[in-house]
Amino acid sequence: MKINELPIEFKQALPVIKEINRHGYEAYFVGGSVRDVILHQTIHDVDIATSAFPEEIKEIFPRTIDVGIEHGTVLVLHNQDQYEITTFRTESTYQDYRRPDKVTFVRTLEEDLKRRDFTMNALAMTPDGEIVDLFEGIESIHDKEIKAVGNPDERFSEDALRMMRALRFASQLDFNIEVKTEEAITKNHLLLEKIAIERIYIEWVKLLMGAHRKKGLRPFIETNCYKCCPKLSNKKEALRVFSDVNPTMRLTSEELAWSCLLITLKETNVKSFLTKWKASKRLTTVVSQVVMYYNQRLEKEWDEQSLYDAGVEVISLVEQTRLFFGLSNDETMYLEKYHQLPIKSMADLSISGRDILSFVDKKPGPWLGEILMFSEKQVLNGYWKNDRDFLLEKIKEKVAE
Repeated sequence: MKINELPIEFKQALPVIKEINRHGYEAYFVGGSVRDVILHQTIHDVDIATSAFPEEIKEIFPRTIDVGIEHGTVLVLHNQDQYEITTFRTESTYQDYRRPDKVTFVRTLEEDLKRRDFTMNALAMTPDGEIVDLFEGIESIHDKEIKAVGNPDERFSEDALRMMRALRFASQLDFNIEVKTEEAITKNHLLLEKIAIERIYIEWVKLLMGAHRKKGLRPFIETNCYKCCPKLSNKKEALRVFSDVNPTMRLTSEELAWSCLLITLKETNVKSFLTKWKASKRLTTVVSQVVMYYNQRLEKEWDEQSLYDAGVEVISLVEQTRLFFGLSNDETMYLEKYHQLPIKSMADLSISGRDILSFVDKKPGPWLGEILMFSEKQVLNGYWKNDRDFLLEKIKEKVAE
């Protein structure tokens, strides 16, 4: 198979490959970018594999960074772009189901490709667009099938995260997992307990955000991988329900994905759940608010105070979450109401604590915060106008009371 018209991302990298070739070494485009060009999908990172050893690459190019030189990877800076150049390699046994005990650099492409995870990713492409397919990867792509290279038990023992990658690819690409590969995931799923949750988190979120998440969620449940994920071991039926909810609606952000999942799971302690997953504090805060306001919206419409407290991001996410669950929603209307609020935060008040102290003959104390909060509420609800002189007179009256 030959790609007659290379995408611009490959064309821009051609001078790098040709420079490696000029020095007598082989170099190929490899991995996901080759798969994606066959699938006519957007190209993201362009990776290059070569017979040149890391030190030889550093001799060829004047600007390099050692990003993973112990594993054969050197980052080459070329014009305004950068490319990861990795030496052909084989790997020894894996003591921790993640990292090889030893990496050996080799000069042949076949040795390098046969250590890769799935046949669809074990592809290489020459500078003129010729596809090198030693493991029937093109057939897997045409069959829309995720199939381990060689023995799937060995591939998952080398890096147990590959099981989550298979599930994630199913969700993103609308592929099925080949029978023997799925059987091996079921057999080896407990190896996921050896993997850092931060690595599982990345694959899990990509799965949730995939355009065909049901394709990933179903085997995630059926292979028992869910049992190795924080707070999910007893959520089998709830996960099945989640996989069936609005499967054609894409969850376009981490925040939306987690919110919809946690609401389906009826999770009451969002912070505890997401802490176990080692989610960021910002995401945990946002999702906690979305779940809270979603539940409030089940009882009543947004009012000025809740719009004010929630803010743009949370309002949008709550309405999108309602859309996911097939409930009435109007993101545009509520955002418009939010933007019509007289203030969006206390900082928008025309007065500050210092203004009040200079106008009112009273020492600082808890009363000052209380009067600012009272003023904020009066302005928000339209009882007081947000004018400095007006507010100071009103506050003076309030303090006198």
